[in-house]
Amino acid sequence: MALEITDATFEEVVLKSDKPVMVDFWAAWCGPCRMVGPIIEEVSSEYEGKAVVGKVDVDANQEFAAKYGVRNIPTVLVFKGGEVVGRQVGVAPKATYTEALDTLL
Repeated sequence: MALEITDATFEEVVLKSDKPVMVDFWAAWCGPCRMVGPIIEEVSSEYEGKAVVGKVDVDANQEFAAKYGVRNIPTVLVFKGGEVVGRQVGVAPKATYTEALDTLL
């Protein structure tokens, strides 16, 4: 299951991770976010132990959404070594997300 990431845990979970990290910035009221959610959950299960996959609710946690310029949701950012190395805005097929992680593994 994808980790629930908050402003309080973002630095520890995402920026200090020794594995690639995929973060889904979403909100409960966002229709496209509900389409991406199950895909992110599948990716989380498939990459368990190889990558960190998490979700940030932008309504409750705005600090890092603002810091990384998340203006539209869903936005999925991929981090490696604490740096953003990938960005997908809007709904995309599962292969888009898995390929983003595969290139980092």
